[in-house]
Amino acid sequence: MTKPKRKDRAADGRPETAEQAEERARTEEETAAAGEAAADAASNGTEPADPPAPAEVEEEKEEDPLAKLAAERDEYLQLAQRAQADFENYRKRAAKDMAAAGARAKIGLVRDLLPVIDNLERALASADGDSALAQGVRLVLSDLNGVLAREGVSTLEPEGEQFDPTFHEALSTRSEDGAEAGVVLDVVEKGYRLGDTVIRPARVVVSA
Repeated sequence: MTKPKRKDRAADGRPETAEQAEERARTEEETAAAGEAAADAASNGTEPADPPAPAEVEEEKEEDPLAKLAAERDEYLQLAQRAQADFENYRKRAAKDMAAAGARAKIGLVRDLLPVIDNLERALASADGDSALAQGVRLVLSDLNGVLAREGVSTLEPEGEQFDPTFHEALSTRSEDGAEAGVVLDVVEKGYRLGDTVIRPARVVVSA
């Protein structure tokens, strides 16, 4: 009479399932393989290699929400400051360009009016001082000079001054007793300036 096979039982005394039996067999195989590796290492005089550690998944550290918001705030603040600085530079540059354009337009207009003023002065010099024509020319000339003065235009009449090539144009030279060299003797045509800009230099005769 044969004895019945002993059924493997789990630790809790219940019959072992197929999955548990498969797991137990795999564990026994791994234990046996580790033992063989240790024996081989001992025979070769080397230390057995540590079994590979299970891969650990690095958990990303969660960033502090307040720190993240502070960083975003600082970034947006820097962007706003840069935009404000760029706009301020643009505004100043635009204002400067507009002022320069206005000055150029004003200088062009005055330069076109100067021949008219010269002709009125010549007409006034040749006319009878008490005639109605002379009075009319004098009135028109006075109005034109008033307009130029209000726009900041001033005349250059350097008679008796030292010649300055920045503001004067020498048409000729002449020797004159008692006059130092380089002094303006006569003003042939008045000059005009707007601030530091010379619209037309004064045309003069200079002592030699």
